Amino acid sequence: MGKNASSQGSKGTEAVFHSFLRSYGLLRQIMEPYFARFGVSGPQWGVLRVLQRAETNGERKLRLKDLGERLFIQPPSVTAVGDRLERLGFVKRSGSKTDLRVRCVSLTSDGRKLLGEVLEGHPEKIDTLFRGLSAGERQTLGDLLTKFEEHLKCLTPTR
Repeated sequence: MGKNASSQGSKGTEAVFHSFLRSYGLLRQIMEPYFARFGVSGPQWGVLRVLQRAETNGERKLRLKDLGERLFIQPPSVTAVGDRLERLGFVKRSGSKTDLRVRCVSLTSDGRKLLGEVLEGHPEKIDTLFRGLSAGERQTLGDLLTKFEEHLKCLTPTR
């Protein structure tokens, strides 16, 4: 492969990267006001949804470390978001009975109520986001993003 072909591939990859970042930025601009209507931020919503999914799977509470791993965020960020959610009354933090250094987070009844309220209109909001794509294009995008996620996991340092 010549230098020019390699350079063209690199520019194409960079264009895809920038398109991905712009799309992510636009997605945040659309979703942040939606979550703000319910008094939470996007990151706070992420924590609440992870806790809800964990509860559905029989995990009544999660360690902060596990929460961070599921959200791909660092412990200090998880702690800050958890602090805000606790002040709002949507989560409760508690210590571990087996390890005093470990802090766990669980949903409160107010947190569960908020999740129900937000999720009422959530499917419509998600449908609106992807309305510009055909069903086949959505499937292809989902498949490509899954493949990309798996590749990124291989590049991520183990924690």
